[in-house]
Amino acid sequence: MRTVRDESGRRYLLVKESAESSLVRDPETGAERHVPNADLESVDGASPLSTAATAVPDAVRTVVTAAHGDRALGLLVELDDRGPLSVQELLDAYDLCESDLHGLLGEFRAAGLLTEATVHGRRGYDATETTSEALAVLRA
Repeated sequence: MRTVRDESGRRYLLVKESAESSLVRDPETGAERHVPNADLESVDGASPLSTAATAVPDAVRTVVTAAHGDRALGLLVELDDRGPLSVQELLDAYDLCESDLHGLLGEFRAAGLLTEATVHGRRGYDATETTSEALAVLRA
């Protein structure tokens, strides 16, 4: 399997190729259709698995790849539900040591899932819109 694109630039997964046309699958909808080979070009360096992942909304993919376990995902849920929260509140309320907490906060900030906030004059964090969107989809 490989990634191809049509004349408009839309990417598809190549399912089957024949002499005149190819069967392609839209990764977002799963719909398959035949397209003339002349209307398709291979996308060099594009992993078909990465193309298949585009079926999942961007915000959800970001949360899924950044949250490595239940505790990490739970931290995002809590910040989305209760945030903004100070670092001290997070340390007092949850079973994370300081280094683990700061590691997760750093990863989530780098992924665009958290933003720094000032809470009662202390450094804290709040969920971004990306986090809220993703969690809404995951909770549905």
